[in-house]
Amino acid sequence: MSKSFARRLADIEPFRVVEVLTRAKALAAAGRDIIHMEAGEPDFSSAEPIIRAAKASLDRGETSYTPAAGIPALRQAIAKYYKQDHGLDIAPERIMITPGASGALLLLAGLLINPGDGMLMTDPGYPCNRHFLRLVEGEGQLVPVGPEDRFQLSAEKAEQHWQANTKGIMVASPANPSGEILTAPQLRDLHSLCERKEGYLIVDEIYHGLNYGVDAPSILSITDQAFVINSFSKYFGMTGWRLGWLVAPEEAVPELEKLAQNLFISMSTMAQHAALAAFEPETRLILNERRDEFAQRRDYLLPELRSLGFEIPHCPDGALYLYAGIKRFKMKSPEFCRSLLEDHGIAITPGEDFGRYRADEHVRFAYTTGMPRLVEGVARLRKLYG
Repeated sequence: MSKSFARRLADIEPFRVVEVLTRAKALAAAGRDIIHMEAGEPDFSSAEPIIRAAKASLDRGETSYTPAAGIPALRQAIAKYYKQDHGLDIAPERIMITPGASGALLLLAGLLINPGDGMLMTDPGYPCNRHFLRLVEGEGQLVPVGPEDRFQLSAEKAEQHWQANTKGIMVASPANPSGEILTAPQLRDLHSLCERKEGYLIVDEIYHGLNYGVDAPSILSITDQAFVINSFSKYFGMTGWRLGWLVAPEEAVPELEKLAQNLFISMSTMAQHAALAAFEPETRLILNERRDEFAQRRDYLLPELRSLGFEIPHCPDGALYLYAGIKRFKMKSPEFCRSLLEDHGIAITPGEDFGRYRADEHVRFAYTTGMPRLVEGVARLRKLYG
C-alpha cells in the first residue's frame, strides 16, 4: 500500500492571495515596479507605543509561558475597551487571547463541530473559514450573496439554506471581501434564528475600528450567547505579532481553555505585553489617524474604479477592500488578475479566493498601500481601460 496524506487535504484550497503576494514579491525582487493592492495587511508598521511596550517586556524578562487563556491584564484591557468603545460590560473571564483570529477559528471549529456538521457562511467570504471546518471533518455551507444582499447573509436567506446538519451561522461585519456591515436589526434577526434553530452564531468582528463614518454594532450588544472573533491585526496594526481574541459564552470558556492548552500552550508573551499598549490613548490617537487615512484612500479609489467600468454598486462602510465586478473586461477573474500582475505590475486578488458564487466576475482591491501608489495604480489602469 502506497503512502498518502489525509483525504481532507484535497478539499482545502490554497489561500490564493498569499500566492499572488508571493509572485508579486518575486517580480519586485527581480526589479519590477509592483503596485500592491492584493493583501489585507495595513501598510503602516506597528505603532511606536506598541513596539516600546514589547521592548520593555523583554527588558523585564517577560519570556515565560503565560496562561492558555492569556495574561489577565490583557483580558481586562479588552473588557475595558468594550466598555469604552461600545458601552458593554464584558467579563474578562469570557475573553480568550488567541494566536491571531485564526487561532480563535480553530478553537471554535474544535468546540462546535462534530464530523458531518455544517456551518452556514457567505459566498463570497473569508476563504479560510470553511477550511477550518473541513479540518475537523465539518463543512462550510456556502450561501450565495450578491450586491442585492450587500454581500451579507440575512436571517431569511439563512433559514432558506438551513440543513439538517447545520450547526449554526458564521458571518463577518465588516466583511471581507466586501467591506459591508451588518446592522443591529440584522444581527438581532440572525441571533433569533439561531435561538429558534438551537444553533450557534459566530460573528467575525476583526475589522471593527475600521468603519468609516457609520457604526459597526457588536453582536455582544444583543446577546451574550454568541461567539465573537477579533484580532489585533487590522485596526490595531499588529499583523506579524499574531494575536487575537475570542469572546465566548461563559459556559464555553473552560472547554475552550482546555483546547487552547493542548493546541497552543500559550500565546506569544511579548506580543501580549505589547498589545497592552494598543489601548492607551496615545496609541488610539495614532490608530484613528490611520483609520482616517484608509477612509481617504477608499474615497479616492472607489470613484476612480467606477469610472473605469468596475462594478461597485455600494460604497463599503468598513474594512480595507473594494469588491469589484469585471464583466466589462470580458475576462475571467484569474486571467484578469494574472494579466494585470505579469504585464502591468498591478497586484489584486481574484474572486475565486473568496468562494464560488460569481467568483469569475469579481476581483478584490485592497487599499493597503499609500495614496501615491494608488494614484500610480489607477494611472496604469486608465492607460489600459480609460
